[in-house]
Amino acid sequence: MDSGTHASLDSPAPSAPPAQARRARPRAAAMVLTPSAVARVRQLLEGRGKPSAGIRIGVRTKGCSGLSYTLEFADQRSPGDEIVEQDGVTLLIDAKATLFVIGAEMDYVEEKLQSGFVFRNPNEKGRCGCGESFHV
Repeated sequence: MDSGTHASLDSPAPSAPPAQARRARPRAAAMVLTPSAVARVRQLLEGRGKPSAGIRIGVRTKGCSGLSYTLEFADQRSPGDEIVEQDGVTLLIDAKATLFVIGAEMDYVEEKLQSGFVFRNPNEKGRCGCGESFHV
């Protein structure tokens, strides 16, 4: 006879440890804003004079490299918009633009001769010489 330990057919099988409840991890924002971009978006929304759902970001075909960022006031949210809320401001990313801007950083830069929003986008594969358009 074998001297090893054997489970009896009569004894209950050892119970499995209780399944740990799955916790949903917070999803990272599709885009982040620098403090200067937050301040400028807030200033634009407050200066508009009428309620707004936020600033809508999109892309369109333009320039030598193919795509250009667009910004406009959004009166209401559209189905499919990716919503980014940061420090009290709301960005609505157009559904068609989400794949092009995911993971990007939006900044606002003021220089002596120009000022405007600048996008640092890890998806970009190149830009045109004037910086007006990009491609992914």
